[in-house]
Amino acid sequence: MEQITFADHDIITKYLPFGLLIEQLEKAFSSETIVTPIRHHHDFKNPGEGIDSTLLLMPSWLPGSDLGVKVVTVSPNNTKYDLPSIQGLYVLLDAHKGTPRLLLDARELTARRTAATSALASKFLSREDSDTLFMIGTGTLAPHLIQAHATVRNLKQVWIWGRDLVKAQIICDQLANQKFNVGVTPSIKAGLEMADIVSCATLSAEALVLGKDLKEGQHIDLVGAYKKDMREADDAVILRSNVYIDSPTALKETGDLVIPLSSGVLDFDDIRGNLFQLCQKKCNGRSRASEITLFKSVGHALEDLVAAQTVYEALVESSDFG
Repeated sequence: MEQITFADHDIITKYLPFGLLIEQLEKAFSSETIVTPIRHHHDFKNPGEGIDSTLLLMPSWLPGSDLGVKVVTVSPNNTKYDLPSIQGLYVLLDAHKGTPRLLLDARELTARRTAATSALASKFLSREDSDTLFMIGTGTLAPHLIQAHATVRNLKQVWIWGRDLVKAQIICDQLANQKFNVGVTPSIKAGLEMADIVSCATLSAEALVLGKDLKEGQHIDLVGAYKKDMREADDAVILRSNVYIDSPTALKETGDLVIPLSSGVLDFDDIRGNLFQLCQKKCNGRSRASEITLFKSVGHALEDLVAAQTVYEALVESSDFG
């Protein structure tokens, strides 16, 4: 077998700009040709930390074309080791002959496709005149989410909040040359008061976004809370919002939905639609300026496949492949 090219952080960043990725994701969610089985989600004991870690196995394929699988771990306490919470690899294969084509850094691939998916949803759900974004969280996803949202909306001001305000300032410094202004806000409530779009990417087990602090016309983008006992938004947020999801899997995996569904605060019929339905125009997105919309994502293997395909195709056309 020939040596497999590894697409590291730099290669993925180079060949996966948000504009292109958002465009490719919209085409994929509009199509019905990609096959994506239910992912494997395994929590496993991590005695040294006192909190479970998670193993995710996420396959997806386009028959006769490409097949890919992502293997990632989620270790919530990794910040104290100065390591990312999400780590892993993505393997892209030829779906016809089964030949491996490309090995990719799953951390960067996941961050970019997650951010691009949120931005794609924002095209349907946020107000077109939205120009202020509030970013809650200072992890790997934060700068990606900010830049992806700025690709679909003409952002003028971004505010960032994190438990460690020093980390929030570091992200501000990283984004200093963007077309929008970036600043740190001392509280979540203050950020909510100023924002048209609110993006939240944390590993919080307790709600950070409170419904009583929302204002009319906002779009809420919830990316964290990947387990049933975690949530980023309280019941009041759910009650005040028109709720959309990336895929039906979200109804089973995230506390942001599982908890209110279990208590009766939310009913399955209250879900307005998913990203497949939005892209296929089988459901409506935002219908009026004053409504509050909410998009909850847990990730979908289709997104990884599309991102890996896009990198592979760009590499083949470049001098970097081999």
